[in-house]
Formats: sequence, structure tokens, C-alpha cells
Amino acid sequence: QLQFVESGGGSVQPGGSLTLSCVASGGPLDPAIGWLRQAPGKEREAVSCISRTGETRYYADSVVGRFTISRENARNSVYLQMNSLTPEDTAMYYCAALPLCYRATKYDVIGSAGPGTQVTVST
Repeated sequence: QLQFVESGGGSVQPGGSLTLSCVASGGPLDPAIGWLRQAPGKEREAVSCISRTGETRYYADSVVGRFTISRENARNSVYLQMNSLTPEDTAMYYCAALPLCYRATKYDVIGSAGPGTQVTVST
């Protein structure tokens, strides 16, 4: 099974931007990949996913128009460009393999997500 490591999180002010990276190891980046997030006291939720070829992408309603997911299979990497961040985006962000990319509020992941990267949006 693939293992994932997320990076790129940090602290930004509202309206700021961050780009998260997810690097996979243990095999080729074949499956669909999803980004998930979990805020304190809340359940983990789906943020965005991308199919193996990149042709299919879905976004949570709360991030549509602000976040963009992409992937570079040759680099075993998936990215999440996040713009116009708000305090409601504050969470730990994770990436994980999915059986396919689909519209959902929660993803059924394959194996385990990475350790996560913290995103904090505050003044």
C-alpha cells in the first residue's frame, strides 16, 4: 500500500494562500487521491479528489472556486492550491488513496492517510 506525507501547511491571515503537497511512496501513484481535513471537535471531511488521469476532480461546496487540486504522477505527488483562505479552513489536512474520485462529504480511503499538515487561518 502507498504511504503518504503531506507538507505545505502553515499559519496565514484570512485571504491568504497556501499550497499543500502530498508525496506518495511504496509504489506508483495509480489510484485516485483525495484531500481530507479535520478541524478540532469535528469529523474528518472530504475536501477534494482527483482521478488517476486528472480528468475527474471534485470539490466540497465550501471550497469551490478557491481550491484547486492537481497531480504529477511522475513525481508521485498531488497538490492542493488554496486561495482566499478563511478561518473556517483551519484544520489538519490529509491525503489518501481512494477507490475512485467521487462527490462526497466523506471518503472511503484505501489504507491510511498521511500524518497530515496543519493549516491555521487567523488574524
